[in-house]
Amino acid sequence: MAEQNQPPLVVMGVQGSGKSTAGRAAAERLGLAFIDGDDLHPAGNKAKMAAGNPLTDADREPWLAAVGRALAEGLERGQARVIACSALKRRYRDLIRSYVPTVRFVHLAGPQELIADRLSHRNHEYMPAALLDSQFETLEPLEADEAGIRLEITRSPEDIAEAIADALHGAGR
Repeated sequence: MAEQNQPPLVVMGVQGSGKSTAGRAAAERLGLAFIDGDDLHPAGNKAKMAAGNPLTDADREPWLAAVGRALAEGLERGQARVIACSALKRRYRDLIRSYVPTVRFVHLAGPQELIADRLSHRNHEYMPAALLDSQFETLEPLEADEAGIRLEITRSPEDIAEAIADALHGAGR
């Protein structure tokens, strides 16, 4: 059953951290709609990444604005949403917050070796494993003044969803 007054959520982290899987599980657990942020990328971004080239901040800006707008549109309709989005830098999260100040971030974190192993077992439409190093180089973990939590990817998606629900209801941080 959907909870009233849920904040919108961004499940963030590097590629292969489980953002989409855990985001879907959290959305289901909370009774909220889920959007995969990958679906909001412009075609040019997808082509650039498919060619093995990391995105620049200028490439990311329209995409991050689309993520922010999608969260804001959900609130305008009376329902928070969960979006999987890398949101690797503080300034990216600030841009999303400029659309939805109440957004909370869930940083899925884990060792690069584990994530690299996960990536070796999947074939993503446009995100080659070769971009993992650049994602870790870009990553700025949540800061103390940012609304959100950090969860380890060694947990199951269901455990992550439960931890998110607990955090939103004051049972954890």
